[in-house]
Amino acid sequence: MSQRIQFQRPDGASVSGHLAEAAEPLGAVVVIQEWWGLNDQIRGVAERFASAGFTALVPDLYRGKSTVEAEEAEHLKGDLDFADAAAQDIRGALLHLKGLKLGSGKVGITGYCMGGALTWLAAQQSPEADAAVVWYGMPPLKAIDAAKLKLPVQAHWATQDEFFAIDQVDALEAKLKEAGARYEGHRYLARHAFANETAQGAGRIPQTQYDAAWAQLAWDRAMRFFGQHLG
Repeated sequence: MSQRIQFQRPDGASVSGHLAEAAEPLGAVVVIQEWWGLNDQIRGVAERFASAGFTALVPDLYRGKSTVEAEEAEHLKGDLDFADAAAQDIRGALLHLKGLKLGSGKVGITGYCMGGALTWLAAQQSPEADAAVVWYGMPPLKAIDAAKLKLPVQAHWATQDEFFAIDQVDALEAKLKEAGARYEGHRYLARHAFANETAQGAGRIPQTQYDAAWAQLAWDRAMRFFGQHLG
């Protein structure tokens, strides 16, 4: 079952989100949108998590706005306060799911592109989180305090990504290794957004391309990872 819900941020403010409920939950996951907003595609991702046994909550970071135009998405992303979204909206969604005590009671965080960058920020600010899975996204390297990452993290990267170049990933992984973070990274011969079935290359953004085979492999790895740490 899916529904629009309201939940509280740590500061007491109310924010809405899309909740996809698993029939017999193993645990729960906060799912963080791409820069398009809380659209049908990310709702579908939440439904897929629910079908796999993880109740999923997508916080509405843009407060009801979404778009199919890259230029507008850039504006929406630019207007978003990333620090506030990570510490308040995303952590609020995490605490809401924790309060539901679903299955194991454990809650993970996962996000795609912009949501991947926010996953890193939220993971180091949310001691209540039990695991995180990042999909091709990261904030500026200086924004990641690897010493604060107390939870296990899995990440999926595209070697042909023009938005998050693989040399940036190299630098991030070196930083994580030096800090002794619990991290596993996977790389795919793919372009940005390879797990988004609406990414059509020459369509909205030519630098993106869906790849069904890599997307399925990455999903299987993410399910095993969340099953291990949340189940």
